[in-house]
Amino acid sequence: MKEESPFSRAHKDEPMAELVRETDHQTLAIWAIDCVERVIPYFEIQFPLDNRPGKALDTLRNWINTGIFSMEDIRKASLDAHAAAREVGKDNAARSAARAAGQAVATAHVPTHSLAAATYALQAIYRAESPSEADAAVARERDWQYQHLRELLNSRETSKRAAPESDEHK
Repeated sequence: MKEESPFSRAHKDEPMAELVRETDHQTLAIWAIDCVERVIPYFEIQFPLDNRPGKALDTLRNWINTGIFSMEDIRKASLDAHAAAREVGKDNAARSAARAAGQAVATAHVPTHSLAAATYALQAIYRAESPSEADAAVARERDWQYQHLRELLNSRETSKRAAPESDEHK
């Protein structure tokens, strides 16, 4: 029986999936950006004049900061980042990083796209490393992703509890 790739859609990282289910939409968007920012240099160094994956992250940041959702803008940014990935050609770290950005911006529409962004970020790391180091590098990054999401979630929960009540609730 063929071993399942940790980057396939069939692969389930249940601890990560459970944490994603516990996390609010905006925190998942922040986490998706943080995961992609760690790998986007793989794309930007190879294709410094192509800003489509970076624009996808900017579009998601805009949604986080304003709360204004435009499906047209989100869809365009996602499709543009994925087009940039296709234009890379062969499967490599740059292609996976651009795909990660395309999935990250889609988090504004569907929160679980954040998990796909994180998975593509892991794939970018795998493809950037030498075969002898790839599995260990992916394990370290996956651990960072999990711990970082937990920290973001805890931080947001703490800030919600610490926020003073508005006058209308007094």
